[in-house]
Amino acid sequence: MAHGEPISRITTDQLVPLLDDEERLYLLDVREPDEVADWYIPGVHNIPIGSLESRVAEVPRDAHLVVICAQGARALLGAELLARHGIASEVLEGGMNAWASTFDSVAGELAGATVVQLRRRGKGCLSYVIGAGPNCVVIDPALDLDQYLDVARERQWIVTHVLDTHLHADHISGARALVEATGAALWLNPSDHFDFAFEPLSDGRAIVLAPGVELTVAAVSVPGHTEGSTMYQLGDAAIFTGDTVFLESVGRPDLADQAEQFAHHLYRSLHERVLPLSDDIMVFPAHYGARVEVAVGQFVARPLGQLRSTLPALALSEDDFVAWAIANVKDRPPNYQHIVLINAGREAMGSGVAELELGPNRCAVA
Repeated sequence: MAHGEPISRITTDQLVPLLDDEERLYLLDVREPDEVADWYIPGVHNIPIGSLESRVAEVPRDAHLVVICAQGARALLGAELLARHGIASEVLEGGMNAWASTFDSVAGELAGATVVQLRRRGKGCLSYVIGAGPNCVVIDPALDLDQYLDVARERQWIVTHVLDTHLHADHISGARALVEATGAALWLNPSDHFDFAFEPLSDGRAIVLAPGVELTVAAVSVPGHTEGSTMYQLGDAAIFTGDTVFLESVGRPDLADQAEQFAHHLYRSLHERVLPLSDDIMVFPAHYGARVEVAVGQFVARPLGQLRSTLPALALSEDDFVAWAIANVKDRPPNYQHIVLINAGREAMGSGVAELELGPNRCAVA
């Protein structure tokens, strides 16, 4: 780039496919180390903006370089500094704030149904559209309704039911808004307390997706992360586990002051409802953490049999499991407390929703 030329920019949607396919990609985060430690794009390199001039020799000159900060201002300064040293780069538009609401998706066939997994890459949030015949259900939708409406429209599905796996604490649920937009039924577990109208779920209650086809999405109560945690089973092919079991851990008891009670419930849910299932059944969680690789075109999911051998918590005795969970549980961050009140219908959303949701999910036992 010649001196004085405008700095190039790249959107978060353009960045997503590069994370898998661009070998030369080099992500340079110019935020402070504590900001990066709390929340980052996997594979990023951190050189704070105040140190970049003295450390510019560390920046590769032959890479596809993307400069990142919280909202874009510091990244622009960094890109201008690099340009003065003859290093071309692009600024990530909107920075980490934009990354928080960036989605991609992957679809596949399971048990005669089509499962579309929508991945909110900056939050590690996963939601699902499951369709067969003319109908589909949506599990754990985010507030960005266009993601779900577009999937249904493209596949000519009618959204008949909207489901949440539990009362979410890390992000605002889009369930009520999606119901309002589509006229679908809202099914929730009343063991989590919601202050708005919904149809209460009970164990084994099933949704028939396609007329004349023995294909159901069935509810299974799995208290522990929250008392109303529910997983949904798609035939013998898949379970949508919410925050009960992840690919890298299990859900943390969501209330620190009731951690021991919730941990016992979670242990029993895992051993009585999840682990008796077939090794071949696919586990689709509601979140993933930084340790989980996410690839374009591949589900964030694993066979249950694989998780039996990779998640040490599943092999613990009940006493050891409870002790481990209690030792690792923390109080909800302040923003989580507000999000719970919003999702329960006890507090209005207001104008600061985007800021409330910033940061990673913290729903697993670390």
